[in-house]
Amino acid sequence: MVLINPNTSTATTAMMTTIARRSLATTPPPPTGALAHPVHVPAACAHPTHAPTARAIPVHAPAALAVRGVTVSRGPGMLTDPAALRAAAPEVLAAGLRAVAEGDCVALLVAAFGDPGVEELRAATEVPVVGLGEAALAEAAAGGTPFGIATTTPLLADAITERVAALGLADRYTGLRLTAGAPERLSADPALLLDRLERAVRACAERDGARAVVIGGGPLGEAADELRARCAIPVVAPIPAAIRAITRMPTA
Repeated sequence: MVLINPNTSTATTAMMTTIARRSLATTPPPPTGALAHPVHVPAACAHPTHAPTARAIPVHAPAALAVRGVTVSRGPGMLTDPAALRAAAPEVLAAGLRAVAEGDCVALLVAAFGDPGVEELRAATEVPVVGLGEAALAEAAAGGTPFGIATTTPLLADAITERVAALGLADRYTGLRLTAGAPERLSADPALLLDRLERAVRACAERDGARAVVIGGGPLGEAADELRARCAIPVVAPIPAAIRAITRMPTA
């Protein structure tokens, strides 16, 4: 599979690719004799030529998958506002089409929480496409679980809420908690980032009533992994969630 980083930071691409590979290595294979899982594909996740429905789809064997990370050619080093998120979509589309043309691409993972370019890629290729945001949100909300989101980008708050609604999950959404401090400053200080995100996770649980919390951002992947061990409430790390979603998707 190919992981597409919608920002231009090659260091972030390398970090997210490492997490994706580690997640694949720890994702259990399907039970012996299992050929498919029933998966509900919401309208925002379905290929345009297919009506959303609950359907059985083949399972990728995690051990048979490999991850290659690619970085978009143009754009900012972080996606922190709606304009940057919109501008990333055509760059993601171009990167995805190049990856498919090169061959040996069984799936595309769009590694930004706002899922830029996901719909465009689904319309342009038959290769399965998963966005970090949709995968993490669906996993957190499974079984009707009330969930919140902890993230670092206040200018994307409205876009995140709109994405939750588009995925049909607004009835389970307890709200968004933001870290204090500029996203750029936090990304440059991992210890501070971890502390601020942990506070946001606890606020989601203690003040908003969330029973699961999504960490809203691919570049927050390392912190998300650490928070899963530090917090009593289930923390959904988006990259591992996307990997699990891909292992349940059909090959092209």
